[in-house]
Amino acid sequence: MGKVEIMIFKRLMIEDKNIFEEYIYPYKFLSCEYSFTTLYIWREACDICFTFNKGALIIKKKDFEGKCYFMQPLGYKAEDLKEIIDVLMVYKTENNMEYLFKDLDEEFMEEIKNIYEDVSGICIEEDRDNFDYLYEAEKLTKLSGKKLHGKKNHYNSFIKNYNYEVKDIKGAEVIRDVIIAAEKWYEVNKADYILRCELQGIKDVLKNMEIVNTKGIAVYVDEKIVAFSLGEKLNDDLAVIHIEKADVGYSGVYSFINKTFVDRNFNDVKIINREQDLGIAGLRKSKLSYHPFKLEKKYIFGFSKV
Repeated sequence: MGKVEIMIFKRLMIEDKNIFEEYIYPYKFLSCEYSFTTLYIWREACDICFTFNKGALIIKKKDFEGKCYFMQPLGYKAEDLKEIIDVLMVYKTENNMEYLFKDLDEEFMEEIKNIYEDVSGICIEEDRDNFDYLYEAEKLTKLSGKKLHGKKNHYNSFIKNYNYEVKDIKGAEVIRDVIIAAEKWYEVNKADYILRCELQGIKDVLKNMEIVNTKGIAVYVDEKIVAFSLGEKLNDDLAVIHIEKADVGYSGVYSFINKTFVDRNFNDVKIINREQDLGIAGLRKSKLSYHPFKLEKKYIFGFSKV
């Protein structure tokens, strides 16, 4: 048996953007997970680190329950995949990790199954709480049809009842306003460690808007900020909404910012990814109410304990 390779992991930093995108860009993921901005926002909460093995990018994360796992390797050669997985298996065992992989798409899942088709004890689970919600961009901007009639009413209510202004998130003044709004939202919504990490991620993205290529809008009513949203175009067909916060005291504000952000910034893509619901009942209800055309599945992969 050959010598076991020692893997040294590095914490994710803004300076790593170019190398990450070099590995991510060739893939046409529909998942929000394989975005540098997603990883950057959640780098503290999910303890995101990375290394390389046989030329492949290996990303290690923690879920919100503190359990470590690997994302799918990126940039590997097909003939090297089993050897890479074997190395990750050794690391998993030595570090008492509960999972081997999470955040896997169906294509990679099938590739692994083909490699291990004759191996017993393989465990594959659908990770429903982390399925991404995919919507047709045109429907989000037009809000046409019976299914979205209620959303259109909420949108119309907002524009009729409030003296509003929409500003792009750029320039020191708007960025300062967004930070204040984010901090207020954090305080109102039963702040915990995860939301504290998200708040820090929002602030870090706002400081590096041009570097991470993120777009954003802020909604003002009577010159007071009441909502903001941040997102990015991942490829020619897909944009992802990373952050959307609003003061629910303003009727219809979420319907307004949802439609307006896509219409202003992502009307040239076909698909909008509004990320997962994390198993939160209210969030699931809200995301389903916009009638996604697809839930992008994610899988957990491991081996049963014998």
